Amino acid sequence: MCSLLLALASGCATGRLPAPTREQVLQAILPSAVQVVIEHHDGRRLRSASGVVIAQRPAADGTDCFVLTSAHALIRPPEQAEAYVLFDRHRGAATKARAIVLARREAEELDLALLRIRTGRCSAAPLGPPPTLGEAVWVVAFPWGRHMKLSGGIVSQVEPEAAGENGASRIMVDASVTYGSSGGGVYEARTGRLIGLVEGYGTASVSLGGDSPRSINVPVPGETYVTPPAAIRRFLDQAGYGNLLGDRRSPPRTGE
Repeated sequence: MCSLLLALASGCATGRLPAPTREQVLQAILPSAVQVVIEHHDGRRLRSASGVVIAQRPAADGTDCFVLTSAHALIRPPEQAEAYVLFDRHRGAATKARAIVLARREAEELDLALLRIRTGRCSAAPLGPPPTLGEAVWVVAFPWGRHMKLSGGIVSQVEPEAAGENGASRIMVDASVTYGSSGGGVYEARTGRLIGLVEGYGTASVSLGGDSPRSINVPVPGETYVTPPAAIRRFLDQAGYGNLLGDRRSPPRTGE
């Protein structure tokens, strides 16, 4: 039997499925959305981001879950700090497990990290094709490091693929996000397939006035930048984990 996500994306091999309802799509994608936190050994939270489960593999004592998130949330954590992933936040009480960083890259054109978490179970989102202009999307993230937030919108801009080995189409969606949403999943509203990760958002400087004028940068609604599927595939391939997406027959590497 086809899994719900795969069935929504492509249908079972021999059957034709009716168009899924919005509730069915959300039921499929929400379990793949996770929260990533960096904590001191005494339990103090230092940073928070969002992430998406992209693959799972059986392990001797559970399941290895592979999560994509933003590299800038993990880069150079303070000493005696650990990365954790919170699963099942859509249900309320979360399952927390320690994460191992397998690969990360923080550069001008890319901001991604791959984590491995061993836990009881997880639900992965299949990576879809490049999105098209005007396509409806869902964005699932954990702004301000707190509760799960679901935002709807459309693909509002698709720039042509840049020249060069590391070039990839730049995507923008009009679903609003804010602090802590980096690494959150951007999904096709029609099928639930993953079509990118929140990379960042436009900001505007707002003056606070007063005797000592100050200003702060605030997110601009509707200017959410997305890391596209091609960049995700390239990152995983270059890191040696392209097989997680089902494109390779060899098993994934084990990182410590």
